[in-house]
Amino acid sequence: MVANTASVSEIACLGLLVADIVGATIDQLPERGTLDLIQRIELHTGGCAANTGAGLAKLGVPTAILGKVGADALGDYVVAALAGTGADTRGIVRDPAVATASTIVTVHSDAERSFLHVIGANAALTAADVEWSVIAGDTRILHIAGLQLLTALEGQGVCDILSEAKRRGLVTSLDTVMNPRSLGWDGLAPALPYLDWALPSFDEAKALTGETKALRQARKLQAAGARNVAVKMGANGCLIAPSDAAPFHVRAYAVDAVDSLGAGDAWVAGFLTGLLHDWTLEKTAHFANAVGAACVQAYGSTTGVVPLAQILERLDPTLSAEGAAG
Repeated sequence: MVANTASVSEIACLGLLVADIVGATIDQLPERGTLDLIQRIELHTGGCAANTGAGLAKLGVPTAILGKVGADALGDYVVAALAGTGADTRGIVRDPAVATASTIVTVHSDAERSFLHVIGANAALTAADVEWSVIAGDTRILHIAGLQLLTALEGQGVCDILSEAKRRGLVTSLDTVMNPRSLGWDGLAPALPYLDWALPSFDEAKALTGETKALRQARKLQAAGARNVAVKMGANGCLIAPSDAAPFHVRAYAVDAVDSLGAGDAWVAGFLTGLLHDWTLEKTAHFANAVGAACVQAYGSTTGVVPLAQILERLDPTLSAEGAAG
């Protein structure tokens, strides 16, 4: 199914594609066999690649989204919704043998959320599914999103993709996701030498590296081969650890959050946008924090993301890079 025939993309996002059924507000489930009322139930696209790719498209970055969904109604929705953002969806494989990955998302009153997930088609995505003709021409960055739920790619599969990307001269980045049943560090470590940027969240990096300080997490990832690392720290901002400069921390923007769903993926969209435009890492980190802050002010993983010019207007000129702590 070809939903978008755009041929020029500057960033390609490969990885998790999910249909999210979002319910709010849910602080506890009703007693067994009973019914309770909530404010809303909505259907959204989800998954790291979908969220980051849609966020990039909304920021005005020509973007391709690649991955796998089922030949089912949820797959129809995911492809159509992503095409509707302006992203190139030609690299999304439709597989009738598997169901589209889906998640029941319960949003709590403090904007935190919990998940019930069917891994579905994401587990069947292989290196052979990558349509390299979509990652061509003006593409500068290949971003792999959600490796720990792309079970067929952990280890050698992701290495094959990243090594081909480096052969083609692309900047490479990778975002992680929580999955206690993944190969963890063993599934990630072989890919690190092919990465220009590792972009985990603090909790993900803690689970993968065993380190409880962001800087130590970054240093372990770099010692294993990653060139540069950025650790997303939610309300605590982000830590940037470049290969050729001192690490630094940037504070988050203070906003009234209603839904943290997709905030980390929106942050990545902002960060990749800065890399694409060759901004300083300080401006890139501030911009990424601002995109993440915009995301959490609306329900859904990308609803709050607005065009690049509007995000730039929100940047606080008084914020500055700080020395890394920990």
